[in-house]
Amino acid sequence: MSKSNFTRRGLLKTGALAGAGLSAPTLFSPVWADGHAGYTNAPAGGTVTLGFNVPQSGPYADEGADELRAYELAVEHLNGGGDGGMMNTFSSNALKGNGILGKKVEYVTGDTQTKPDAARASAKSMIEKDGAIMITGGSSSGVAVAVQALCQEAGIIFMAGLTHSNDTTGKDKKANGFRHFFNSYMSGAALAPILGANYGKDRKAYHLTADYNWGYTTEEAVRTSTEAMGWETVAAVKTPLAQTDFKDYVAPVLQSGADVLVLNHYGGNMVNSLTSAVQFGLREAQANGKNFEIIVPLYSRLMAKGAGENVKGIFGSTNWHWSLTDEGSKAFVKSFGTKYGFPPSQAAHTCYVQTLLYADAAERAGTFNPCGIAEALEGFEFDGMGNGKTLYRAEDHQCFKDVLVVKGKENPTSEFDLLEIVEVTPAAQVTYDASIFGGDLGTCNPGA
Repeated sequence: MSKSNFTRRGLLKTGALAGAGLSAPTLFSPVWADGHAGYTNAPAGGTVTLGFNVPQSGPYADEGADELRAYELAVEHLNGGGDGGMMNTFSSNALKGNGILGKKVEYVTGDTQTKPDAARASAKSMIEKDGAIMITGGSSSGVAVAVQALCQEAGIIFMAGLTHSNDTTGKDKKANGFRHFFNSYMSGAALAPILGANYGKDRKAYHLTADYNWGYTTEEAVRTSTEAMGWETVAAVKTPLAQTDFKDYVAPVLQSGADVLVLNHYGGNMVNSLTSAVQFGLREAQANGKNFEIIVPLYSRLMAKGAGENVKGIFGSTNWHWSLTDEGSKAFVKSFGTKYGFPPSQAAHTCYVQTLLYADAAERAGTFNPCGIAEALEGFEFDGMGNGKTLYRAEDHQCFKDVLVVKGKENPTSEFDLLEIVEVTPAAQVTYDASIFGGDLGTCNPGA
């Protein structure tokens, strides 16, 4: 567990959540109150500014657009507008719909372009020019790692958006950074039993992998989990993140001796590579006396919509899906659908939740000081936000919750009803020791 640069005093714990099996919300004394210690971008007036840094261009632009919709909805709810969404189901009762600590929430946006340098520049501008006190967003682990490091240096909390690489809360973890989204290890741990049960334990896999840290850790996670049950990896080929035409990468697969293609691609990359695979006849092919299969380790509703009928029967994992029937998910789907006319993606869900979790931590800590907020999030257990009971682990700032295994529906009822949940993998099955991915969390930096 990291130690902040300050000493927390005067904790008061209540028993409101004891019956739910969760630790109670922690309320902090005014030791964190503004004015006791300087910190970056301390709000001086009646408003507080959040920075939403999303891909508005590039291969993950669809994800970014949905993230931005979710952020706007979260701000509306925090300021008392709309129906309140998940604020009504969240197990913590600290949020009152009057902004954050009585200050109206405002926001600025930036375009990460799915490029680490562009994302850092955008975040830096929001911090230095716009006074953003928290940065959130992104749909790329390369972006998340870069912006998280910047926020650590600047003394700003980073609430990661869509980032799936083990590195974000592994070797590149930072005390000022927090991730709600699941990671590559969890996908591998959840998928392997389902793949073994459906396709057998004697398979030969060919991996196409996006050439950056998310692709690497996802390939590693799927390889490790499938090889442990008997699968053989016959090839692993890296593909550029900016690639749009995958014909040359798919063409060699059927001559490789493989009978499974694993697409470690996301967003538009996955749509394009899966389309190429289908065009080359892989879905109807046989190899080694078996039906050829395709796997997409990380799915989203937006990707499924882009790929259309090509996703039918294809297994993958996802952080959250709009068809979940828990009260929190239903409340979010209703709010988002009322505002935008269609169901939210997993990217929208994790970004909405991260915004509420930040605001809640500020309320419980009684300050915008990033070190007070960090301590309020570390070890925080909560429910009512989808995915069941969730822990923000103190040691690495990674959330642990149930993981969904899904597959493309054979008979969808609408353009949004393309994935079905085949397994809800309990959090205990995907939990690992915080030390296995290395890294040093370090200490919280309050900045100024």
